[in-house]
Amino acid sequence: MSFGGSSSVSSGAKRPFEYGRTHVVRPKGAHKATIVWLHGLGDNGASWSQLLETLPLPNIKWICPTAPSRPVSVFGGFPSTAWFDVAELSEDAPDDIEGLDASAAHVANLLSTEPADSMLPELFSFLCIAFKLGVGGFSMGAATALYSATCFAHGKYGNGNPYPVNLSLAVGLSGWLPCARTLKNKIEASPEAAQKASSIPLLLCHGKADDVVLYKHGERSADALKSNGFSSVLFKSYNRLGHYTVPEEMDEVCKWLTSNLGFDTSSS
Repeated sequence: MSFGGSSSVSSGAKRPFEYGRTHVVRPKGAHKATIVWLHGLGDNGASWSQLLETLPLPNIKWICPTAPSRPVSVFGGFPSTAWFDVAELSEDAPDDIEGLDASAAHVANLLSTEPADSMLPELFSFLCIAFKLGVGGFSMGAATALYSATCFAHGKYGNGNPYPVNLSLAVGLSGWLPCARTLKNKIEASPEAAQKASSIPLLLCHGKADDVVLYKHGERSADALKSNGFSSVLFKSYNRLGHYTVPEEMDEVCKWLTSNLGFDTSSS
């Protein structure tokens, strides 16, 4: 299922961002979690929705939006679908805070109405069932997902406006951590931020043969998260993996999600 594009602006942003088509993969079993999954630079939501539909995770609803088309510095200003502007694909690159905030806000907006089409929220509350919300992505999508996780922990976007969603977890494949240089100050800002950072599970996966986002950037990003209070970080490496995914990696994602979302593997 897919929906038309929309315009989204993070509070305080100076320009609108026109998002493309959003593709939704409905859960095949009881709807217990929703994850927004973000594609990489130059891609769209359709390609990942087709892969996610094949995963043995019947209780997850996947929302796969398409990034806006915008001039991208790493392409010499040529327009491409991108969650934010970037001059190089690494944690050392200058940070486009406005673009990152807008895309993080778009993710939060998509999650804000969940679980709209599952069991009634009142029934979840009555049964003491915690509905789970997550974000994940590949490459630039992974960077946006990890940025969203840091906004959740800090309780604010980069522009200082409050982050509204209670994230349960985040996944980043072949990506990097934006704003790594300022993370320490954000997490040390309050005991609540430190508590949130320590509680959110994060999965980072990276191929050692990645020649687009180098392996060292993924490794450094995981180290930066761990050293700044994100104690539930799992970093998985793959010796011959380039800048793409393989069944072995997706199997790890499925196993990790099943464990951290609290799903009973014996039933759906």
